[in-house]
Amino acid sequence: MNCTVCGNPLIYDRAVFHCSCGAFIHAYCWDEHVLQAHRPSFEVGSVNLDGEFKAKENRIETQVARAQVSGEPSSKEHKAPLLE
Repeated sequence: MNCTVCGNPLIYDRAVFHCSCGAFIHAYCWDEHVLQAHRPSFEVGSVNLDGEFKAKENRIETQVARAQVSGEPSSKEHKAPLLE
């Protein structure tokens, strides 16, 4: 059996996630699967010392929307929220 995200084999006795959509995924591929397959809404921002969230400009959602229109999501665009 292979990972639905990267296509590499799922190794016996290693951590594998089974998503509610039926996909089997490596633990390190989980974030990419959720962003590609389920496309959750999100905001990018920062939290101050008082615990208040301040949203930045929604440029990430704009990039994801462009990728959805073109039909070819780029892995770079999907990984951007994880790196910030």
